[in-house]
Amino acid sequence: MSGLKKAAPAKVDPKKPEPKKEEPKKEEPAAEKSEQKRSQRATSNVFAMFRPNQVQEFKEAFTMIDQNRDGVIDLEDLKDMYSNLGRIPPDSELNEMLKEAPGTLNFTTFLNLFGEKMGGTDPENTIVDAFAMFDDDGKGWLPEEYVKDLLENMGDNFTKDEIKQTWKEAPIEKGKFDYKSFTGLIKGKQSEEEIAA
Repeated sequence: MSGLKKAAPAKVDPKKPEPKKEEPKKEEPAAEKSEQKRSQRATSNVFAMFRPNQVQEFKEAFTMIDQNRDGVIDLEDLKDMYSNLGRIPPDSELNEMLKEAPGTLNFTTFLNLFGEKMGGTDPENTIVDAFAMFDDDGKGWLPEEYVKDLLENMGDNFTKDEIKQTWKEAPIEKGKFDYKSFTGLIKGKQSEEEIAA
């Protein structure tokens, strides 16, 4: 046994702090990891989907709905908001609304939902081309009465009230319906004057 040497005790430098021992990481359930990754992907691009003033408008809307100001829209927030509007829908209806969110309905998720809804429309050029099919002269506008007639009598017929509601926002000047500007409104774009202001 004389061939074995005893190991000298490790020298400890009193000036150096001892290295911290790493605690083993807690293993998260696979479902939680998947949800986190999906939410990270969703947040990475959500703010790029909208112009800054649109994000601000969505933030104001979110704040109005988030009645208790905890940063999350839940069943109680929806109940409070609807009761302020004079309507109290059943919980089942409100829960259906909340189920549209893939998780907790915070502001980022709120933006994602709107992005999906707005992105669910046809591309801008497709909408313009659809209107252009009725614009034989390529003027960029259609007579107001002609568009009203189309809305009432073709495809999914609009009611008089639906047309009235649409016309509140429609770019109509001197009986001319500007379908290119209208398409911009549908797609959430601003007019050049609004951008310059």
